[in-house]
Amino acid sequence: MNGLRPQDWLPTTKKEVEARGWDYIDVILFSGDAYVDHPSFGAAVIGRTLEAEGLRVAIVPQPDWRGDYRDFKKLGVPRLFFGVSPGAMDSMINHYTANKRLRSDDAYTPDKRPGMRPDYPSIVYTNILKELYPDIPVVLGGIEASLRRLTHYDYWQDKLKPGILIESKADLLIYGMGELPIKELVSRLEKGIPFREIKDIPQTAYLATGVDPLPQDIVLASHEECLKDKMKQAQNFRHIEEESNKYDASRILQRVGNQIIVVNPPFPPMTEKQIDASFDLPYTRLPHPKYKGKTIPAFDMIRFSVNIHRGCFGGCAFCTISAHQGKFIASRSKESILKEVKTITGMEDFKGYLSDLGGPSANMYRMQGKDENICCKCKKPSCIFPVVCKNLNADHTPLLDIYREVDRLPGIKRSFIGSGVRYDLLLHRFEDERMNKAARTYTEELIARHVSGRLKVAPEHTQSTVLRHMRKPGFEQFGSFKKIFDRVNAQQGLRQQLIPYFISSHPGCTEADMAELAVQTKQMNFQLEQIQDFTPTPMTLATEMYYTGYHPYTLEKVYTARTKEQKLAQRQYFFWYKPEFRHQITQSLQRLGRKDLLGKLFNR
Repeated sequence: MNGLRPQDWLPTTKKEVEARGWDYIDVILFSGDAYVDHPSFGAAVIGRTLEAEGLRVAIVPQPDWRGDYRDFKKLGVPRLFFGVSPGAMDSMINHYTANKRLRSDDAYTPDKRPGMRPDYPSIVYTNILKELYPDIPVVLGGIEASLRRLTHYDYWQDKLKPGILIESKADLLIYGMGELPIKELVSRLEKGIPFREIKDIPQTAYLATGVDPLPQDIVLASHEECLKDKMKQAQNFRHIEEESNKYDASRILQRVGNQIIVVNPPFPPMTEKQIDASFDLPYTRLPHPKYKGKTIPAFDMIRFSVNIHRGCFGGCAFCTISAHQGKFIASRSKESILKEVKTITGMEDFKGYLSDLGGPSANMYRMQGKDENICCKCKKPSCIFPVVCKNLNADHTPLLDIYREVDRLPGIKRSFIGSGVRYDLLLHRFEDERMNKAARTYTEELIARHVSGRLKVAPEHTQSTVLRHMRKPGFEQFGSFKKIFDRVNAQQGLRQQLIPYFISSHPGCTEADMAELAVQTKQMNFQLEQIQDFTPTPMTLATEMYYTGYHPYTLEKVYTARTKEQKLAQRQYFFWYKPEFRHQITQSLQRLGRKDLLGKLFNR
């Protein structure tokens, strides 16, 4: 294993702790994922961050929450606190399909074995720790907690639930990317400040029995008010989303019963030095040796990929990235990126092909406002919808430089872009002609040199009314990008595929909209494969529209397919080309009074 020793990973058992000669542990982390010591896995990032602060850290991956709780007892009590992370993926998305059917595998578990984590591990793990060790603080983090920090709609129980601090009983919640808040927490604890007195760390949330609101605080409608009035929940969401995407955000307060959830504003975006420090930690980049001989699909997918930035300013209505990472881009230095790529070239099973040089969106590296003062006053969730912001510096030159430097490294045969590309950034005509030229060059180099046979893009729909609800650009832009893609392929003698992603049953989408989607994509010679039925996830604009029936920004009513029958009626249009769907699609179009589309779909 590249000359690595077991002690190169953080310890996971009492035996591994003793092998280090430790007689105490400062922080014990519990994770819903297998322990992969890689910067794409949150528990590893937090563990290595704490280790770099001089702490003794252990990880208990996928503890058995049934029976006698031995996994929760085996390492004893930490000196500072327990940390709980449900895993890199929301447990309910991990467990269930959009139709609420139980999935048969888990990509974050050895050999895809299902049943290795509970539903809502954030709640289950924390409740167990509080039952066993009521006096030891528990810090909750990760995507699941991040999206549930305030009153939220739970699709799987089909009800509004209070902020996760209520059910989990955790002492502190860290939302978003956790390096900065966890370091600040440790710094204060090491100065002797009692845990219960630490209330003002940015990017944290906690429960209080009484809080005196400050003039700049945002006081949301209470959980109980939201239960009675869906309009109040919709109005709340607008405040939450805007504060998640502001440079200088306000503190948010929400009453739940006789308690108040206090959400402190986030840290400013990480500086280059701060994000480099996180990615440069001494990860082994491999699963723990205990998994030898087993495959972990989530790791296999990213083992030869490099994340070059965090954040996304797309603001898509159905996406959780802005709620978790924010819209401001935090980019790594070229030196840090090249250092990681060089590490990968030294891995014994690396064959010379990088699977991805990307991020939440592939082509947002180093993009930010030209005038930071304008950004500081902005509260829009998207910098590119409904129009591209004039203050946005969307220069692709730094990204081209990264691609070229990486490709020059010894041991690199090809570097591919596996992350989704925002083609609206490539097609937009900026006032600065240098940016337009860089976008054209980037587009051609991307298609000619960095596609591993298939390029993923996400138009998501064809109909303008649906796309407006999604906060996505018009479908004509996809058509323009496809023409460029086809032209570059022809010039280069390539036979690559453009793979578009589409969503059915999104709020604002009707059966007729899906029928139009089927016709338009058929006319472009697509038989769709990358498709999904909309799954409401907490803390997204689309989910609030789905649950409340209102658009949180306009308070206008929005139609949404809610029943299983309504969802399947929309989904079937993805498969118009399959004989088994022809009869029911014909009946649906006749019922909708859209016989005009029958000929276009079935050549009548």
